[in-house]
Amino acid sequence: MPFSDFAGNPETIHRLREMLAHNRMPHAVILSGAQGAGKYTLALMLARAMNCLEQPVTDGMPDFCGHCSNCTRIAQSADLDARFAEAFEARENLRDTDKKETRLFVQTHPDVLIIPPDPPQMMIKVDQVRHVIDTIYYRPGEARERVYIFTSSAFMKEAANSLLKVLEEPPEFATIFLLTENAGELLPTIRSRCMTFNLGALPFSEIEGRVAKLRPDWNVRQRALVARLSEGAIGRALTFDIESYVAARSQALIVLKSALSGGDHTELFRTTETYRAGADGREKIYNLLRTLYSLLEDLMFLQSGAPQLVRNTDILGEIKKMAEAADFDWVQRAANGLGEVERGLRRNLLRSLSLDAFATALEGVS
Repeated sequence: MPFSDFAGNPETIHRLREMLAHNRMPHAVILSGAQGAGKYTLALMLARAMNCLEQPVTDGMPDFCGHCSNCTRIAQSADLDARFAEAFEARENLRDTDKKETRLFVQTHPDVLIIPPDPPQMMIKVDQVRHVIDTIYYRPGEARERVYIFTSSAFMKEAANSLLKVLEEPPEFATIFLLTENAGELLPTIRSRCMTFNLGALPFSEIEGRVAKLRPDWNVRQRALVARLSEGAIGRALTFDIESYVAARSQALIVLKSALSGGDHTELFRTTETYRAGADGREKIYNLLRTLYSLLEDLMFLQSGAPQLVRNTDILGEIKKMAEAADFDWVQRAANGLGEVERGLRRNLLRSLSLDAFATALEGVS
C-alpha cells in the first residue's frame, strides 16, 4: 500500500513526502483528524518510508516498497486492535505484582514503538512516557529512524509533563507522532514543539466510490448511507456496522414517532423494555442515543432548508413526514431531552424508564 493508496488529503501527503525528500521531517508531528480519518495508517506509512531498505521513488518523492524486512515488520502493527488485544492478554497472564508494573506497548519492529492508552483508565500513563525517554536516545539498531507513535491525546498530567522533556531535547534520529481527534486536547507547550497536520473529511462521493470497491457486499443505498454517516472518515466507513445501525435506527424511529403522535404507547414500551442493565445493554442504549441524535440532525437539516445534508437518505420519506409534524422547537426539546437521558444513565437510572420519560415528555409540544 504506497502513499498513492491513502484516501484523501493529497496536499497534506505531498507536504509530508516533500519533507522526507529534503530530510526535513520534524522531530515531533501531530496528526489531527476525526476517528477513522487515517491518522494511524499515515503514521505507519511514514515510519515505513523513513526506514524502507529499498527506498523507492514515485512521482519524484520518497515512497516505501512494502516488502522489505523493515516494511513488513512495521506493517504487522497495522491491525492495532488485534495487537493491543495481544499485549493486554500477555499482561493479564503475568503475576499480579508484575501486572501492576507493566504498561502496554505494541512493537513489531525493534525501532518502531506504538504507545496506546493504557487500561483501565485508557490514558497514556507516565511509565509509558518514561519508557520512551529511556529508549529514544539510543541509536536505532535496524532502521535509520526510531519512530514513536502515541495513538491517543489522552495523557495523564504527569505523563504530558514528562513528554515535554523529550520534545525539548529530541535526538536527531527519532520522530514522535501524536495522534489526536482534537489537537486542543494537548498541552499548548506540547503543541508549540510539534508540527501539526490536519486530515480533513473526504467528500461523500469519494467515500462512496472507495466503499463500492472495498465492500461489494453492500448495495447502492447502503453505500450511500454509510458514506454520509461516516462523516468523511474512510476508516469509519469501512468498519461501519450497518446491521447494528439499522436495527438501532428502527427502534429510534419508534421512540420519536411515539413522541410525535402520542396515544397508544404499546410499541414504545415494548421497545424500551429491551434496554436492560448490564454491559451489553449499555452499548445498546448508547447506539440508540447516537442514532436518535442522527435522526434529529436530519430533521433540523430539512427544517433549515438543507436537504442535501441529510444522512439517512434511505428513509428520506419517513424523515420528511416527521419534519412536517415537528417544528424546530420540538427538535431542540428532543435534543435537550436526550442530554437528560445521558445524564440519567451516568446516575444509573433505569434505562427503559428514562427512554419512556423522554418520549412522553415530548408529546403535545410540537
